[in-house]
Amino acid sequence: MSLQLEVCAFNMPSAVIAEKAGAKRVELCENPADGGTTPSYGTIKHTREKISIALYPIIRPRGGNFFYSAEEFDIIKQDILLCKQLGCDGISTGVHLQNGEIDTERLKQIVEWAYPMGVTCHRVFDATPDPMKALEEIIDCGCERVLTSGQKSTAPEGIELLAKLVQQAAGRIIIMPGAGVRSSNIETLIQGTGATEFHTSARITAPDPVTFRNPAITDATPWYIANEDELKKIISVLNKATQ
Repeated sequence: MSLQLEVCAFNMPSAVIAEKAGAKRVELCENPADGGTTPSYGTIKHTREKISIALYPIIRPRGGNFFYSAEEFDIIKQDILLCKQLGCDGISTGVHLQNGEIDTERLKQIVEWAYPMGVTCHRVFDATPDPMKALEEIIDCGCERVLTSGQKSTAPEGIELLAKLVQQAAGRIIIMPGAGVRSSNIETLIQGTGATEFHTSARITAPDPVTFRNPAITDATPWYIANEDELKKIISVLNKATQ
């Protein structure tokens, strides 16, 4: 079985770089400071026109927790339908209850709204109190994969749980390690988890072409771009491990 890389792209140029480097799928987001939120209509549309690999926009109306009001859940529905209209291959999303457990009723509804697009359950999984129970619930809801760091800050730190999740999943759902995935640790993650898909942003700060900045204005955060060389290194390791 081939090993694949998904790239978390925080803008259209990063998605283009991901395809050029050999990635198989893009998770398209905005607002890295919030961990990724739903990209705009224009961003999704333009990215879909620019890349031919699988495109999975994140559906997350705001940062913070994944416990949404009725109004926010309606926003989620509309954004899912928009992604379908624009020809996306899937979405990345997640919802939990006030106690942190997976909101199975809403997640099932999301999968229905998204069909025939695929659904990745993102790192809401890492916020759940019982990962083994959550995995079974997510499988039952009809998601095709789980993006997880093994409930640690980074996937290398969560390698023990990631291996257990792959074993428990037993091919019923894809366990995709993400967070802190680098060319320097991808081989260890392959060998230590048994996973077949991996997730990285490989982001670096993009050069700033603006020649003047008012030092009193501090609300301009860095703009990130995918590091093509790093992505190629990761994909090279994945390709060698497949041979």
